[in-house]
Amino acid sequence: MSTKVKSPKESFTIMNELVLPNDTNTLNNLMGGRLLHWMDIAAAISAQKHCNRIVVTASVDNVSFKQPIKLGDVITIEAKVTRAFHTSVEVRLDVWAENIPSGSRVKSNEAYYTFVALDQDGKTVPVAELSPESPEEIELYDGALRRRQLRLVLAGKMHPDDAKELKALFFKIKED
Repeated sequence: MSTKVKSPKESFTIMNELVLPNDTNTLNNLMGGRLLHWMDIAAAISAQKHCNRIVVTASVDNVSFKQPIKLGDVITIEAKVTRAFHTSVEVRLDVWAENIPSGSRVKSNEAYYTFVALDQDGKTVPVAELSPESPEEIELYDGALRRRQLRLVLAGKMHPDDAKELKALFFKIKED
């Protein structure tokens, strides 16, 4: 793995978008696919800042749609790397919708995206480690391993018995 260690602040990204008529459905709400597209861009920027490499989306999971976003709202997408693994990074996204005339601002979405770093030949490359600093960053960092194991189990890339940190949430593992 790369010997460089980065702070989550080095990869923090904020992206703003104005919801226009072409972005909405017949109820004048932002289309979910359009939001996922914008979230993918913001997350990729954050991942690229961390990796200093081209990155590709490996997975999108745990996307929650809590509040509809209306025509004319301004959305703010906050993306930050929560953990780096050998060749991949997990990025947490929070989406806020703001109605500027009324002054209201609500959290509408959150998600986790995973990206893999590639070289110019399309081969995976090691990424810098992440050093969480704040209590929130440490909590996200610690949870990332369980989220990764869940992603791998659901994708059939890891046997559930091998997901020890994930299993520990549900079962008390006997020490030998």
